[in-house]
Amino acid sequence: MRTRAKHFLLLLVLSGAAAIAPAHTAGADATPEVGAKTAPPDAPKDLKRLIGEYRSADAKLTIYEAGGQLRADGLGLHQASLQRLAATRFSAEAAPQPKTPVQFELGPDGHAASVTVGTSRLQFEDIGLEVVQQIRAGVKSNSGQLRAAALAAKPPEEPTPKRSFDLVDLASVDPTIKFDIRYASTNNFLGFPLYERAAAYLQRPAAVSLGRVERSLASKGYGLLIHDGYRPWFVTKMFWDATPESAHVFVADPSQGSRHNRGCAVDLTLYDLKSGNAVEMTGRYDEMSPRSYADYLGGTSRQRWLRELLRSEMQAQGFAVYAEEWWHFDYKDWSDYAIGTATFTQLSK
Repeated sequence: MRTRAKHFLLLLVLSGAAAIAPAHTAGADATPEVGAKTAPPDAPKDLKRLIGEYRSADAKLTIYEAGGQLRADGLGLHQASLQRLAATRFSAEAAPQPKTPVQFELGPDGHAASVTVGTSRLQFEDIGLEVVQQIRAGVKSNSGQLRAAALAAKPPEEPTPKRSFDLVDLASVDPTIKFDIRYASTNNFLGFPLYERAAAYLQRPAAVSLGRVERSLASKGYGLLIHDGYRPWFVTKMFWDATPESAHVFVADPSQGSRHNRGCAVDLTLYDLKSGNAVEMTGRYDEMSPRSYADYLGGTSRQRWLRELLRSEMQAQGFAVYAEEWWHFDYKDWSDYAIGTATFTQLSK
């Protein structure tokens, strides 16, 4: 899957949802944890329950944590510090403006349901979930027919590639790499399996580089958790055909192919070596919201530090992050390869 920041407003206007504006506003003062050698402590639970995106008909607000303190961005506030007055009551320090009262209201689950800033009330919204629900509503019920049509289609013609395919099963690269192949399960943005089996492949140079990333991370207490690598072209076609036309901006155009199709893109996150659990990042994998941006200023200090650790380790080995997806990295030589069509069943033979 791919996203384009400039298209968020278009999609949500078409769907009747509240408008979303890009959150590419991170500043040095918003992320004092960047550059730290060790991960910041996690934000206290009583603050984490207030963190998130809030919306009204004509306004938006991001509440996040930095340096153990809540901050607010939006609604006339620019990365403003929130001084705590009570459990859910704060004061926004936004010089030269006077202090602005900020009051959160908790829902039955203990998480913030709304926030009132001055006289403006905004609702907490899981924007990424809302967009996925819209896309799933457009998926045809007969996934088998959808798959058959995609397999029968042909990818675009291209010039002869500089390099031949040499895909490597990432399970053979390093035994500490873990896998959660979402497109082989129902746990993906379409809601049904697209791969015949759970596996991940990359072109050999990219796979070797990924192994170096894994070994470097191990010394810092982390490992890689892979969600996706090589993606057969027919799956890109399925994404396109199964997604509502108003949401086509979020999936790769099969007439162009994708870097996943070329075996040079990988979707991944970090896991903690001690616990074996995936770390918390600023947003979910494949989430269609500003929280997916590689420079989204929200979340917690720890989440942003971990996101930056993943990015710096991948970049050191020839990968570049995709600006709208913190989990998506392209290998430097992706343009040397053709669009791949082999299915996972064919690759296993």
